[in-house]
Amino acid sequence: MPNPIQALQALERHLVEQREHGVDRVFLSDEAIANLQALPAAVAAASPKPAEPRPTTVPAAPVAPAGEAARQPSRPAPVANEPHPTQPSRPAPAAKPDPDTKRARLREIAIRAKRCAETRALGSLRDQFVFAIGNPDADLMLIGEAPGAAEEQKHEPFVGPAGKLLDKIVGAMGFEREQIYISNIVKFRPSTGDGDQGTRNRKPTAEEMATSVGYVHEEIEVVEPKVIVALGGTAMEGLLGLEGGVGSHRSKFYTLRGVPVMVTYHPSYLLRSGENSEKRKVWEDLLLVMEQLGIPISPRQRRYFL
Repeated sequence: MPNPIQALQALERHLVEQREHGVDRVFLSDEAIANLQALPAAVAAASPKPAEPRPTTVPAAPVAPAGEAARQPSRPAPVANEPHPTQPSRPAPAAKPDPDTKRARLREIAIRAKRCAETRALGSLRDQFVFAIGNPDADLMLIGEAPGAAEEQKHEPFVGPAGKLLDKIVGAMGFEREQIYISNIVKFRPSTGDGDQGTRNRKPTAEEMATSVGYVHEEIEVVEPKVIVALGGTAMEGLLGLEGGVGSHRSKFYTLRGVPVMVTYHPSYLLRSGENSEKRKVWEDLLLVMEQLGIPISPRQRRYFL
């Protein structure tokens, strides 16, 4: 084995370089693991032993002649060296990957999600792949259930009537669509099983969500949003494993991968309802999201749908 201290330093430099390039996992062979396990003993053996302390002789202070001490100016007693009262040192925060690095990582996730053999083997999803859209460095991430007919046609999530309403909602929050990140639990439109599905859509099954949600977790890890909004019961179930209606879980934050998650109604529900009282419920949830993000809220925004 080479000098163990130099080997450990080289390993540290290599891991730091990998992290700067966006790599967050490394795989080790059995031989590499064995070498790492042997490092502590090797480092201890290679480290120089401290030298034995040698006694020091302090010369005696000269004695002043009689009466001389009274004429000597008084001197303050020596003070031991002490650290200056500075702020405690803090480790430098890890460098956040730049947006281009994040885009590359998201493209890689999209390729794997599109080719996923487990998803393809279900045979219950259509062929057109719809991944995600938006800012890879967004503070706000919105997650819906699955592509519909309009999304399948345009290869983009939330572009149909529900998507247009969603644009108005995020606009009222102070965001442009390009500033946020939008994804779905399932990346293919669920099939109705007939040859002429048309514009009919259906909710994805638990099995269909299970094959796709891992990719959504990877998206969250890359984007690192400050808040996630789960739009509708399907997103709530797929992301958080919650059961029951949205009404019993909204207006409070859950946590997923260290990120606060707000559950609220899907825009398509608001289109079906058309009631201002239901729109107000969604808006109350999003006011909490804005507060969590530190976004100023005007009195006019507070009164929406009242």
